[in-house]
Amino acid sequence: MKTVLEPFRIKAIEPFRITTEAERARILADAHWNLFLVRAEDVMIDLLTDSGTGAMSAMQWAALMNGDESYACCRSFYELEAVVRDLTGYKHVFPVHQGRAAERILFGCMVQKGQSVPNNAHFDTTRANVEYLQANALDFVAPQARELQKSAQWKGDLDVVKLEAWLQQQPEGSVPLGLITITNNRVGGQPVSMQNLRAVSALYRRHGIPFFLDAARFAENAWWIHRLEPEWRDVPLPKIARAMFDLADGCWISAKKDGLVNIGGLLCCNDDGIAQKVRNLVPLTEGFPTYGGLAGRDLAALAQGLREVLDPDYLRYREAAATYLASHLVRLGVPVVQPNGLHAVYVDARAMLPHVPLSELPGQALACELYVQGGIRSVEIGTLMFGHPDPKTGAPVLADHDLVRLCLPRRVYTQSHVDWVIESFAELMDRRAKITGYEIVEQAPILRAFTAKLRPAAGGARR
Repeated sequence: MKTVLEPFRIKAIEPFRITTEAERARILADAHWNLFLVRAEDVMIDLLTDSGTGAMSAMQWAALMNGDESYACCRSFYELEAVVRDLTGYKHVFPVHQGRAAERILFGCMVQKGQSVPNNAHFDTTRANVEYLQANALDFVAPQARELQKSAQWKGDLDVVKLEAWLQQQPEGSVPLGLITITNNRVGGQPVSMQNLRAVSALYRRHGIPFFLDAARFAENAWWIHRLEPEWRDVPLPKIARAMFDLADGCWISAKKDGLVNIGGLLCCNDDGIAQKVRNLVPLTEGFPTYGGLAGRDLAALAQGLREVLDPDYLRYREAAATYLASHLVRLGVPVVQPNGLHAVYVDARAMLPHVPLSELPGQALACELYVQGGIRSVEIGTLMFGHPDPKTGAPVLADHDLVRLCLPRRVYTQSHVDWVIESFAELMDRRAKITGYEIVEQAPILRAFTAKLRPAAGGARR
């Protein structure tokens, strides 16, 4: 059988409103051409993010009803702690309300002004939390990741040769911790190989640098290691995940991804000193350390989600869904980042819209047209998200790429929804030469993509 079945049945549905193109054009203009500002009720298929947008299982809903809502030292925390310790092996487990809270707390404990934090590629909130402390967030992207449409394995890897040369030039104490993100969201949701994780771990240890994983999509990374590395082909997925975590000194997890919940995160480590600093900071913004900004029911649902996420049937379905979307877009001539990951399919907007000047945000132009065409909300991963004005001249600094990310919420959409996305792209391909760009008229100094206001670029014709 060639068909890969969704390993679940639908037990409840959420209706959404079918809008017209004319309505969507007006809605987008009212939102200042920023899809983050479009009301969810005006979106038909929401591929903005896979963070907190999935559907929970019947077992998770059952666990939620049994959550212990005691303020301090609730039963649900200890149940979660046991699951996380078994999964990761880490001694100290701190729940937080989401991944960026873990970033803020960890970096607040370890990073000082002027220091540098290396990573394979910082995503938006990670970079923002480092730079907010007036430190430097440095990316060491693998060379094979630069060719977007070339199908090479392990594009998520960290460039170990480049990192090693850089570390040898750094003053002692200038690198407070080293990171690696699994999977690598910045370069198309690409996985990191176990071989690369071992090399990065060894390098950080030689230099005496604590090593942390940004492990929001740890299960999806474990799946690719299982699929692509012969050494791990017959190893159960929980053992692969544990092997990844064993290479690091700690991790943080946005549990809204591979935790299969709608809110929550984790910060874990082995070092007693770091743990004490974290324990002292958590109450300032998250609450008591055993609930970390979450209700007891959320802790219980997360514990169950972590039990479910390494099910091979579920991950096989995730791969099949992403591959189905990516392969059909490729047949249409849509330039897709190759190979596709699990959580999303990325479209190279610069290649699809070569006539749109880079300063006019081709990624945002494509994302806006996709919404008007099909009621589909995606997100730009490019100059709007990662560019910035030059601090001296004010001139725009461009991102390396302009991508449009089509995230696949977990256990939410059916094949007909994906077919609607494919048909919408077919319409866009027919008239892509008429798509024009945008310019920013208002922006925040940090994480501008969330709240920026835009307008059609001067002289751009709108349909």
